[in-house]
Amino acid sequence: MAVVVELSAVIVAIHDERPHVLTVQRDGRPALPSGPFDPSVDRTLDRAMRRWGQELTGVPLGFVEQLYTFGDIDRDPSSAALGERRLSIAYLAFVGDIATPRVDTASAQWLDAYELLPWEDRRDAERTPSLDVARNAVGAWCDAAVGEHERLARVERADVCWSTAGAPWDPVRSLERYELLFEAGFVEEAGGHAGPPAVGGIALALDHRRIFASALGRVRGKLTYRPVVFELLPPTFTLSALQRVVEALVGVRLHKQNFRRLVESARLVEGTGMRSQTTAGRPAELFRFRREVLRERPTRGMGLPGRR
Repeated sequence: MAVVVELSAVIVAIHDERPHVLTVQRDGRPALPSGPFDPSVDRTLDRAMRRWGQELTGVPLGFVEQLYTFGDIDRDPSSAALGERRLSIAYLAFVGDIATPRVDTASAQWLDAYELLPWEDRRDAERTPSLDVARNAVGAWCDAAVGEHERLARVERADVCWSTAGAPWDPVRSLERYELLFEAGFVEEAGGHAGPPAVGGIALALDHRRIFASALGRVRGKLTYRPVVFELLPPTFTLSALQRVVEALVGVRLHKQNFRRLVESARLVEGTGMRSQTTAGRPAELFRFRREVLRERPTRGMGLPGRR
């Protein structure tokens, strides 16, 4: 069996206080941008990702990091039919805030990340029933277990991932939540599995929604130890704008005073002496990221402060 290696990109931007991910069309469905790695053009995988990402978005990529290599034997049936095993080396990349999401490639578009994984956005839970729908489906999956041992194992897994029995909600477990839904047959990509209709969300081609779920968990985890959030902000910003971007990534509302105390104690930002002219009421102070923090300590994140 021949092995085919391709690069896949999870390119994230913030627009209208919501994370967006760049997609292209693949066999009539939205998909993450993917393409072969050409060793004759690019000396490294990272350089290939940056060149290719800029061609797609029209702007230079900021933060770029290799995410994972996805290579399940059944992830691409068309390749399997040709006797190929397709491996995707996935990358996570950021572009700064874009007032109007756009790309230079006609078939590409920015999709709201929470249209892919709607249960991951808990900022306005009473208006977003997707989490309850998913939890109900997971509860039915637990009840359908064969034998008490399997049922208890499912209940524990559901509680850890979905907070169904009192465990705290962990934003970082986005991949585990998606994989449970897939295993239970509750998402469209798990075609052929028994179970109720899909719990919602736009399905991507192949296993690309799984790749995105992995990337979302990586982003959320990195907030605790890397200042990656500033890659998604303009050079100067208000503290309210910073909080809204963090909330957009984590999918929960944060306590305003706790958030500001955490930012101040971490010394991640510094005032510019200027004020924003776009906020209502008294103009808010503009801040910038303190790049000195990169040299001051090994852990430079802001953590996930108390939720509202």
